Amino acid sequence: MSENESRPRTRASLEGLRAEARQELDTVIHDRLLMGEDPWAFMEELPSLDELVVYLLRAEAIESNGRQRASAAREYRVLRQIALAYPDLTQTVWRMLGEHGWAPATRA
Repeated sequence: MSENESRPRTRASLEGLRAEARQELDTVIHDRLLMGEDPWAFMEELPSLDELVVYLLRAEAIESNGRQRASAAREYRVLRQIALAYPDLTQTVWRMLGEHGWAPATRA
């Protein structure tokens, strides 16, 4: 796998990505409210705006790699490239790496 394959394609400014993520979140919230769900019950389980941006960029990287299931090492590389391409997402990326177990295994 080449270095370019592990990099998410930079497709928009962070502001544009956040606007896209905001629309996605607004749609999810609207749909759940229409289904009669209590916002106090579901709002905390929704990803933050920046988490959703990272998920969108990650999904784009997976799509560009032929939808192949990524190894933990590739997940790490993709998310690291997201953090490098969008420095304001760095904290979110590193937190997600730990929460989802995407960080590479350390050798004992």
